[in-house]
Amino acid sequence: MSRAFSNAALAHTFTGAVGNTPLIYLKRLSEKTGYHIYGKSELQNPGGSVKDRAALGLIQDAEAKGMIKPGGTIVEGTAGNTGIGLAHVCRARGYNCVIYMPNTQSQEKIDLLRMLGADVRPVPAVAYENPDNYNHQAKRFAESTDNAFWTNQFDNTANAHAHYVTTGPEIWEQTAGDLDAFICSTGTGGTLAGVGKYLKEKSNGKVQVWLADPPGSVLTSYYESGGKLVERTGSSITEGIGQGRITDNLATFVKKLDGAFTVPDEKSIAMVYELLDSEGLYLGVSSALNVVAAVELAEKLGKGSKVATILCDGAYRYQSRLFSKKWLASKDLDKVIPPHLMKYAVLD
Repeated sequence: MSRAFSNAALAHTFTGAVGNTPLIYLKRLSEKTGYHIYGKSELQNPGGSVKDRAALGLIQDAEAKGMIKPGGTIVEGTAGNTGIGLAHVCRARGYNCVIYMPNTQSQEKIDLLRMLGADVRPVPAVAYENPDNYNHQAKRFAESTDNAFWTNQFDNTANAHAHYVTTGPEIWEQTAGDLDAFICSTGTGGTLAGVGKYLKEKSNGKVQVWLADPPGSVLTSYYESGGKLVERTGSSITEGIGQGRITDNLATFVKKLDGAFTVPDEKSIAMVYELLDSEGLYLGVSSALNVVAAVELAEKLGKGSKVATILCDGAYRYQSRLFSKKWLASKDLDKVIPPHLMKYAVLD
């Protein structure tokens, strides 16, 4: 039986509304470039991002394995959308939610999580190798708390499996299997690994799967060097993507990648404004990076090629920076936005 991807379907609770998001044909961008570029509109999940899928998948897997009981506590170390997704799912399923995050994160994120009923615990921002890293603190808290489960989004492969059974099949059906490639950036690795695995299997290897990286991430160099990890250097304005290691989720697929490349912040921020102006899409910078990458991959594949990517979330959670003239100037990014598009930078 085929699945129906209709927003008109009745959803039973928040969790029933996760997934079945539209695949948007980026019409003007496609006409401009001569390629067919598609964006999976994950900002239309009920919690506003692609991480709703991982949050639901991680909790469902824990329930199925008896690792969490009714009234229990879900714990995660997260600085962004996964925490928001978990908080939503916890409210819908009756769990407590405890979120550890670096104390460098915006007050807007902390406030939103608290409004969703989460117990937010900001801790000093230290490297992953430090035992006081927010992820390790989350794990210790869960281990010391009765009926608590640490979702472990980076290394719990239920994350990638959630995308293998939902996002991948949706993209395949929505394109009727007429797709040349899929590309996206990665933080936990769940989306890329799960979607990539499904599309490779379903197409018998025909669909290429590539990784797009922000500056400061080591994943492109890892791929290009044949598996050598280098020390992480540099930084990016993007949030929630890029890595200094191979997560267990990414490890399930990394050897099957067809390629990887880095997208500069300058191109990503310019695409934020272009997509708003030409497609009417108000997207975060990681989504824009993915679209830049989809266009550049299509260029490698040739005219008329069909490439899909992920529109991770909207710009609402980042608008105080992305549309601030002062912030853009502080990063020397105001110069990369075409003058006729600067009209959208309405914040001082």
